[in-house]
Amino acid sequence: MRAQIDRGLFLAIVFLMGLGLVQIYSSSYIFAIESFNDGLFFVKKQALFILIAIAILLIVAYLPWRILERLALVAWGLAGIGVMLTIVPHVGIRTGGASRWLPVPGGFHWQPSEFLKYGTPVAMAYLLTSSKKFVELRLRAILAWGLVALPVVLLLRQPDFGSFAIITVVVFCILFSRGLPLRYVVGGLATMAASFYFLIVRYRYRMARVLAFLNPWADPQHKGFQVIQSMLGFYSGGLTGVGLGRGQAKLFFLPEAHTDFTLSVLGEEQGFIGVVLVMLLLGYLVLRGMQISAQAKDERQKIIGLGVTITFAITALVNAGVAMGLLPTKGLGMPFLSYGGSQLIAISFALGILLNIDREGHEKALRSYIKV
Repeated sequence: MRAQIDRGLFLAIVFLMGLGLVQIYSSSYIFAIESFNDGLFFVKKQALFILIAIAILLIVAYLPWRILERLALVAWGLAGIGVMLTIVPHVGIRTGGASRWLPVPGGFHWQPSEFLKYGTPVAMAYLLTSSKKFVELRLRAILAWGLVALPVVLLLRQPDFGSFAIITVVVFCILFSRGLPLRYVVGGLATMAASFYFLIVRYRYRMARVLAFLNPWADPQHKGFQVIQSMLGFYSGGLTGVGLGRGQAKLFFLPEAHTDFTLSVLGEEQGFIGVVLVMLLLGYLVLRGMQISAQAKDERQKIIGLGVTITFAITALVNAGVAMGLLPTKGLGMPFLSYGGSQLIAISFALGILLNIDREGHEKALRSYIKV
């Protein structure tokens, strides 16, 4: 007997995709007319990405688990190779001072780091559960850090500090959830903090972002411009917003209005209520991911479910924190609401895995019930 996928989770995902398409239309229309003479330029591309993402979501949700986990591992390996290729001269596409994309036929760009982020928990799960030889957790922890070291270091070469930080935190959370001793927890936190501090202080542009975050009004026309315009968007929206399409921040006041700062446009047009509803929906996805991970009987599924859920949660929280002026600016899109095919498809693959884990758990329960 074959169980069905979690309809509530699936409908929430599809609803957020639809909401994201509306949001991209509202935030990109003027910019698309000025840049491409087509107000629907980004909307049409995102609509195509959504169709692909829904297909991937359903396929992944219903694939046999053994096939899916191997496919996910291959996807992680290909993403690692893709990250390597991005730093090769004349291969990677450099935009905004970073080389994070690869060309794809049809005029599209692929950002392999998005797939690397969500694939890392799969690689971790294989390492921590497949081999019987490595008994001690501390040895497995060393091997886990070694496994992700190369792609993580390459992310810094792009540079992509955001993805580097997320993967590092996710690996640490997975190891902690597997019972890492307290001394390793404290040591790991200290090492992470020292590494982040060094990587921020060493590079002027990162330090400038931190200083702009601490006092954006010190340089309101340059370093503090983005965060000030973003906060003004939230302020203008008030409780209920000015109305869909009526926001002013997207009229070239707010850079990256349809990508990194789309939540600011939402806050201005839909107000505090709209932002809260979106965050509640995203929180629902995180809660269901945690529940699915906790209820999984297979240890590998537990690790993968936890890892992809934490990755999704951190991405959403960091984007919201940046838009609200609670964190230094970082180029991370808001899941579902920001324009971009790589992130949307990677998230859909990851959430499809959660749907698969949940569905397989129900199938096993049904089989056991029938046998009894």
